Amino acid sequence: MSNQKTPIPYYTDINDFLASIPSPGRTTNPLFYCLRLKKLEHPVEIYKPPFKRSFYFFALFVNSGNAQVNYGDKTVTNPESYLVFHSPDLVYSFSHDETLEGYVIYFKPECFSFFKPDFHEEFPFFNRLYTNLFKLDQATFGDLSPHFEEVLAAYDRSGTESHMEARARLLALLYYMKVFVAERKKITRFATPQQLLLSKYVQLVNNHYIDKRTVKEYADMLSVTPNHLSQSVKAVSGKNALSYIASRLLTEAKSLLLYTHVDIAEIAYQLGFSDPANFGSFFKKHERMSPLAFRKRKDK
Repeated sequence: MSNQKTPIPYYTDINDFLASIPSPGRTTNPLFYCLRLKKLEHPVEIYKPPFKRSFYFFALFVNSGNAQVNYGDKTVTNPESYLVFHSPDLVYSFSHDETLEGYVIYFKPECFSFFKPDFHEEFPFFNRLYTNLFKLDQATFGDLSPHFEEVLAAYDRSGTESHMEARARLLALLYYMKVFVAERKKITRFATPQQLLLSKYVQLVNNHYIDKRTVKEYADMLSVTPNHLSQSVKAVSGKNALSYIASRLLTEAKSLLLYTHVDIAEIAYQLGFSDPANFGSFFKKHERMSPLAFRKRKDK
């Protein structure tokens, strides 16, 4: 495994990102875009490899179909519904089929330049270090969707340049989400310091596994010593701290092998390995088969 930093796609323009998905929609406002995601008529598998954005991503989804969502130390398959808060400059990837529905909102920090408080302090679910994802049931989706509909309806009827009414309604929705998220997180208030450290660690790994490969790098981000981080992770989970990094890399490698036609050598470099042989050894150690054999297995 190499410590070299491998560049991944970085989108600064909302329309450029939409074109890469690909999505037929485009925005006339470079700071703001709202989208109703509807079920597609024909079967399709959509996978977007790791990337970064310079803008916020806020979404509510339902009927996730064959979606696999990776966040923190959890892998959720086919959740009934989920809510996502994603800050700029964090690594993200996704996969889903034609059944996914919901609401997607992209906005740049300048969209709320009139907002005086510090945005991340006011809305802590937009964390600078990791993505916040909440798994929901369909009943909760039904409770939340009218609030998103208000934003989307205002976006549709607002002036194409400013969308000021829609931005105001989005701000109101974010305050509503602040209360909602606080209620959802009450269950974690009795977590031990070691459990909280593990949670923060695995969330950081999920967002930085592409370019940070050592426990020391994560310990520095968490302002603890590598030894303290390793001991805490082991005490709570029974797993080695380094294994979380390897596990996240392996999950992404499998997705790239299964859902794309990207050459295996390119996958190796995209995931930060020094060469394809190094990637092959890593993959075979954990899966007991080569990347090529794993890719061919899906066609059997």
